[in-house]
Amino acid sequence: MISEIIIDVQTNEISIAILEDKKLVELQKEARNFSFSVGDIYLGKIKKLMPGLNAAFIDVGYKKDAFLHYQDLGVNFNNLNKFLEAAVADKKKLPSLNKFAHLQSFPKEGSMSDVLKQGDDILVQIVKEPISTKGPRLTSEISFAGRYLVIIPFGDKVSVSQKIRSSEERARLRQLILSIKPKNFGVIVRTSAEYKRVVELDTELKTLLKRWEDNMSKVLKNKAPSLLYEETGRTVALLRDIFSPSFEHIYINDEEVYNEVKDYVALIAPEKGDIVEHYTGELPIFDNYAITKQLKSGFGKTVTFKSGAYLIIEHTEAMHVIDVNSGNRSKSTSGQEITALEVNTAAATEIARQLRLRDMGGIIVIDFIDMHESENRQKLYDYMRKIMVSDRAKHNILPLSKFGLMQITRQRVRPALNFTTAETCPVCLGKGEIKPSIFFVDLIEEKIREIVWKFKVKKFNLHVHPYVAAFINKGIFSQKMKWRFTYSWGISVIPDQSLGFLEYKFFDINKNELDMKEENFLE
Repeated sequence: MISEIIIDVQTNEISIAILEDKKLVELQKEARNFSFSVGDIYLGKIKKLMPGLNAAFIDVGYKKDAFLHYQDLGVNFNNLNKFLEAAVADKKKLPSLNKFAHLQSFPKEGSMSDVLKQGDDILVQIVKEPISTKGPRLTSEISFAGRYLVIIPFGDKVSVSQKIRSSEERARLRQLILSIKPKNFGVIVRTSAEYKRVVELDTELKTLLKRWEDNMSKVLKNKAPSLLYEETGRTVALLRDIFSPSFEHIYINDEEVYNEVKDYVALIAPEKGDIVEHYTGELPIFDNYAITKQLKSGFGKTVTFKSGAYLIIEHTEAMHVIDVNSGNRSKSTSGQEITALEVNTAAATEIARQLRLRDMGGIIVIDFIDMHESENRQKLYDYMRKIMVSDRAKHNILPLSKFGLMQITRQRVRPALNFTTAETCPVCLGKGEIKPSIFFVDLIEEKIREIVWKFKVKKFNLHVHPYVAAFINKGIFSQKMKWRFTYSWGISVIPDQSLGFLEYKFFDINKNELDMKEENFLE
């Protein structure tokens, strides 16, 4: 399987697409002015205690207070709290964990109101982004994640990923980490550490320990609520979690992000440094790699997948519901049971892709086509478990019920991606009437005249729908050539699949959009 990453950097957001054998399987979007919050560490202030929920609401600077449950305080909360008190008492020097006297483990059962007081400061880390009407979800089990290791201050245990099958390798890694880790730090060894040399693991361990010291020293001078440690950007964080030797290409259309990613890949996998490429083509990068088309076909309410069969995907407040339909496969000459198994198996493959693509979390209920033989129901269950192995999110799959329903729970740490394929008409803005489309090219020419003669911009790109671009470029003496002769030879016409039929956008040579919208055309 060939894996590729395509990164589209725009003025307002960054989109990251993961392709497997040219098929889109995962999409992440991040606003440029909004940092990825999972993993961020805050010095928070206890705003309100909720005895009925055995929880507390913590002010970390968000519009909505964050939620912290008693069970998320962690077994090392006593030590963390003692460390914070010592740091606040002595504003000159951060307490050293090597000399820190361990307190008794925090009890798993108890009352939040017996432990915390309103108005006190507390160290917390975000484990779930704000979702819907809820604020962030917090934990007091602080950790710092790297490529190979995760360090947990105030712990002392070394855990090795269960995905490392070799018992000899697991023993080697555990013994190695025990010999190099400092006192009062727990370590989780990630799957990617398998067969890595001691120098690589030791280097990353020292980097993570320095990250702890550098960021916790902010406690000495900051007042709650304040951000102590900000997780890396979505691009680098995604690469850190999923990077593997199977990646053959990483394409990026922005030089700054390209340099950032290239440096990171060179750091974690020097032999793969040449897979990072700076895309400089005229076509939008998602159009060039056929991602836009897959987005528009894969994010609708109805998703077709094989031989006319299709899925209906609905989202409610409580869960996601997926209905499997055979479509014209019902006319198959095969037996009904065989047809149902074939359609359900193909549907399972597409559903596993959709869960990753839309980042669907919480409870997912799937209504498969009824199968009467228990052997076939077991085959479908086994197949779904097999293809979900590649899903990085924690999940649990239950066998089909007697009603033919399969229930899946999938870890949700951020809102499900909502890419709307049906939207208000960009031409009439929902009014239902526009000027004759024959005047559209005249409108564009007015905008070009204004850009060249009024704003003195000689070189720019005009993005339009591919059909319109074909019309403008048609013929030896095309409309584009007329504009070039009349106004400027720096005019380029770019087909853009993301635009509506009579939509247009102008970009300068630095890919900054020129705001030249014409509202009168919509009246």
